[in-house]
Amino acid sequence: MIVVLKSNVEQSQIDWLSEKLTARGLELHSISGEERTVLALVGTNLPDPREIQLMPGVARVMRVSKPYKLASREASDETSKIPLRPNGPIVGGSQVVVMAGPCSIEGREKFLEIAAMVKKAGAGVIRGGAFKPRTSPYSFQGMGEEGLKILQEAGQMYDMATVTEVMSPRQVELVNKYADVLQVGTRNMQNFELLKEVGMQDKPVLLKRGLSATIDELLMSAEYILAGPGNAQVILCERGIRTFESSTRNTLDLSAIPVLRKLTHLPILVDPSHGTGVRTYVASMAMAAVAAGADALMIECHQNPPEAFSDGAQSLYPEQLERLMKDLSVIAPVVGKQMEGLHRRRVTNVGKAPDKGQETVGLQGLSGSFSEKAIHQYFGTETPTQSYETFGQLFDALSAGDIAYAMVPVENSLTGSIHVNYDLLLEHEELTIVGELKVRIQHNLVANAGVDINDIETIFSHPQAAAQCDVFLRSNLNWKVVNMYDTAGSAEHIVKNSLVRSAAISSLAAAERRGLKVLKEGIESNPHNFTRFLVVTQKSQTDKLEQNPDKASVVFDTADSPGALYKALECFSQNSINLKKLESRPIAGKPWEYMFYLDLEIPEEIQVLDDALEELSKQAPYFRELGRYKSAP
Repeated sequence: MIVVLKSNVEQSQIDWLSEKLTARGLELHSISGEERTVLALVGTNLPDPREIQLMPGVARVMRVSKPYKLASREASDETSKIPLRPNGPIVGGSQVVVMAGPCSIEGREKFLEIAAMVKKAGAGVIRGGAFKPRTSPYSFQGMGEEGLKILQEAGQMYDMATVTEVMSPRQVELVNKYADVLQVGTRNMQNFELLKEVGMQDKPVLLKRGLSATIDELLMSAEYILAGPGNAQVILCERGIRTFESSTRNTLDLSAIPVLRKLTHLPILVDPSHGTGVRTYVASMAMAAVAAGADALMIECHQNPPEAFSDGAQSLYPEQLERLMKDLSVIAPVVGKQMEGLHRRRVTNVGKAPDKGQETVGLQGLSGSFSEKAIHQYFGTETPTQSYETFGQLFDALSAGDIAYAMVPVENSLTGSIHVNYDLLLEHEELTIVGELKVRIQHNLVANAGVDINDIETIFSHPQAAAQCDVFLRSNLNWKVVNMYDTAGSAEHIVKNSLVRSAAISSLAAAERRGLKVLKEGIESNPHNFTRFLVVTQKSQTDKLEQNPDKASVVFDTADSPGALYKALECFSQNSINLKKLESRPIAGKPWEYMFYLDLEIPEEIQVLDDALEELSKQAPYFRELGRYKSAP
């Protein structure tokens, strides 16, 4: 039985409910999401749902029809978000986490070397087997506790979470001592004593699908872990199953991803290395897995695969892993995600009030907006956010130190630049750009339950969103479009006012969080609809500056004379510096005079850029560098 609690439920009410329900001899498991907390009740003498429905803090009660009650999607509408360690990568959020490393730990120096390569490629988790289940008893079986110590050292040295396999109940305590994530291998998926033991631990468990296991059997194995006294942190792994096909080591069942997404709230990892067994096929299957909606990947790599002690044929070379990570960073935004290791940034303590949640990222708009989505993709799902009604308020809050960063949209691929934010960047000289990302924008027509598209007379939308949906809106000229300050705010407006002849243009997330019906998905004029965001912070926060920037932004003006702009830009051509964007903006209070905003690639030799910018500053009456940062793919 699932007890869904109200969004405003107090902790004292949760404690009271827990006490009352456990007093009846029921097992109680709490599942916390972003919007709701649910209590899963397990037992043979379940109470009448109508009785629990009347208890304080309860929103609704429902019986679970699936045999895997705690793993079921009925237990939680939201995908569980599992932190692999404190302040570490989170599996199940808006970032794709990559676990990479050799099949087995072969020695300290070799493992630390590959850990450095994995870190450089952008993976957030280092993997390596200390205990190896092998078909032949004469094959290399792993380094045991010595290997675990090496794994832990690598994780600490390169600031990565660690994952390794535990093979028997008696190994659990030892592996738990050293590793951040406990892996249950495919041969042990139905080793129920092992599952019970890892269910007793407080570490995330990576559960691999058995060689011939059905999806239901995988979920029932997960249920054994979840039913333990304290472990609700299970990640499901699709790693290929045995079929009659012999071209690959296994058959990677990517169709399991959408099936599992429908059946369970547990996050999904795909292992294309074991799924194919052939190095040549790993990259394409990894990209397909991300496109299908995988939350994480596990990829084997080795500095010299032909000499690997085990699974060398399916291990990538380090340069292949780097190339794959770059390709994945292009694919991930299309499905609304970002690669965790390539664009991860931790929020650090800034601001004037440590007790007021100053470790926040500010945005213009409400919960469910595309700016919030950008924050989750760039910083991680658990990052606290602060909403502001206008961009001016957002910039003022950042300048005052009330927030650590601001997520600022500056350009859309269909409608062009968002000029107000360019002007605000110019106005706030104390701020600098430290990051960039591009988010795919899918707009949807949403309305209250029971409303049909033929009922619509008025559509509420942010003007930018309406402009991006111009073709769709022109399909019915009788619709009146009313401008709002935010897409999520548009959805909020029709809900709060119970409007029945109105709709809103919003994201799916904003609609789902407010219980709105989607009348039509993907109404943007072109599916190649992306918004470019900039991550902005105070110049004084020097620890936030990007260590390996490849892009810079500057603003300058020129004298009112023939060839002035040509001369200003000549310094870049002479130094073979590639320009990415040039845009002019009117100078406030000076009619027909303009500022020029310029984005450019940073050359390998930084001094070349410094010399070019110094030359530009000598020519321009006004010059300012807006920031240096890592460009979005």
